[in-house]
Amino acid sequence: MLRLLVTGGAGFIGANFIHYVMAHTDLQVVVLDKLTYAGHESSLAGLPTDRFRFVKGDICDAELVDSLVAGVDAVVHYAAESHNDNSLADPLPFLQTNIMGTYVLLDAVRKHGKRFHHISTDEVYGELALDEPQRFTEHTPYNPSSPYSSTKAGSDLLVRAWVRSFGVEATISNCSNNYGPFQHVEKFIPRQITNIIDGVRPRLYGSGENVRDWIHADDHSSAVLRILERGVPGETYLIGADGERNNKDVIEAILVGMGQPADAYDHVTDRPGHDLRYAIDSSRLRTELGWAPSHADFAVGLAGTIAWYRDNEDWWRGQKSAAEAKYSSAGEQVQHGASGQASGAAATGQVISGQVG
Repeated sequence: MLRLLVTGGAGFIGANFIHYVMAHTDLQVVVLDKLTYAGHESSLAGLPTDRFRFVKGDICDAELVDSLVAGVDAVVHYAAESHNDNSLADPLPFLQTNIMGTYVLLDAVRKHGKRFHHISTDEVYGELALDEPQRFTEHTPYNPSSPYSSTKAGSDLLVRAWVRSFGVEATISNCSNNYGPFQHVEKFIPRQITNIIDGVRPRLYGSGENVRDWIHADDHSSAVLRILERGVPGETYLIGADGERNNKDVIEAILVGMGQPADAYDHVTDRPGHDLRYAIDSSRLRTELGWAPSHADFAVGLAGTIAWYRDNEDWWRGQKSAAEAKYSSAGEQVQHGASGQASGAAATGQVISGQVG
């Protein structure tokens, strides 16, 4: 395997994967990305031109996809619409990209006999209770709760069907919540970091007890590469780093890590259908493929992420104003008295979407 096509490679986890591959392998990479609001070609700046090529385009463009797949050895499919709040406001782009786009790619890899790895999410499994020890495994039934997670579940099932019906050499990975560099400021961790940089009190959905299983994007990247190299076609692998934390603890860790009081945030009305808990059992990946995370200390990874956003304001500043303007139009209200009084922009009823999926 010498040449990869990576879809969505200008997005958050896709870009981190590209940087990881460039640093740890000799592979040549072609990135296909539509450059929607969440994709930034600047996330790929400085990569070696003899091993890297960028193509702007849509995974729903069958002719373009076919031509690119024909020239590579394997496809890693990151491209997706992925923001839960956006899927509640307008599900159609999620159906188009996550379902139809995946179909187009599967049709091309089937035609040309190429290896395919599909990136998915733990959100396809629904939620776990806060007080139970269970984690998601490869055998957990699907139970998606939003248009986003439903379309990701649908794309997973398409991959499984193409493996069984047409013999496509494909694997699937379902990963927990990523954090690290290059993540759009609409997402939970970068939104809080950039708000604090701007002197704006962070905002938290509901009580903040919802639990997510955090993994650094570099660890996700190393796991995907391991699956691509050693994974068994037709199989699914769950990627996680034992990083369970509730949203309240995360926002307080960010505040303390940036020199602020731990309670300097506001609670806001919870999002409809907000899943309670995600937790990944990645033992199959670890035992069968010999993978282990390198960023097991969340505090260290979070400190590095905070430093990256402090040092790369030029990367996120333009998207910040656009994201906050969109949130302001949605009308969610700060819950006064939940964690200090509303202040500044929050007191005006400015929206606070963009929380954890």
